[in-house]
Amino acid sequence: MTPARVQLVRDTWALVLPIQQQAAALFYERLFQIAPEVQPLFRGDKVEQGAKLMAALNTLVLSLGRMEQMLPMARELAIRHVAWGVQPAHYEQVGQALLWTLRKGLGDAATPEVMSGWAEAYGELSGAMKAAAYGDAPPSATAAAHAKVHRSSEAESGERS
Repeated sequence: MTPARVQLVRDTWALVLPIQQQAAALFYERLFQIAPEVQPLFRGDKVEQGAKLMAALNTLVLSLGRMEQMLPMARELAIRHVAWGVQPAHYEQVGQALLWTLRKGLGDAATPEVMSGWAEAYGELSGAMKAAAYGDAPPSATAAAHAKVHRSSEAESGERS
C-alpha cells in the first residue's frame, strides 16, 4: 500500500473507533444477512466477539506499511479459524460485510479512494490468512480476490439500510 493510502485508512479508522461497538454489531448483522450459514460458527458472546474483531482491525490498521510484523499472528489466527469451520469463501463474505460496515459507519468520509484502501488492506490480510490456512495462493489470486471483494462491496453500496 502506498503511504498516502495507509494514511487514509488510519484517518478513517480514527472515525470508527468512537463507534466501534455499533460498528461491530453492524458488521455481524450484515455478515449474517449475506452469509447466514456462518452464524453457527459464532458460538460465544456477540459483544465479546465484536470487541475481538475491533481489536484485530486495530492491529491491522497499526500494522499497515509493515504488514510482515502482523503476519505471524494472522497466520496463527487463520489456522485456528480452520478448526472452527471457516472456509476460504468466508473470507470474501467477511470482506464484503466489513466494507459495507465501513461505508455505513463512515458516511461521506467513505470515498471511493478510502474504500479502495480498506479493500486493499483487507485483501492483503485475508490473502495471507488463506495462504496460511489452505495453502499458498499465487499473488495474482490474492489480487483477484481483493478486486472481487471491492466490486461486490461497491455493488452493495446502495444498500445503506
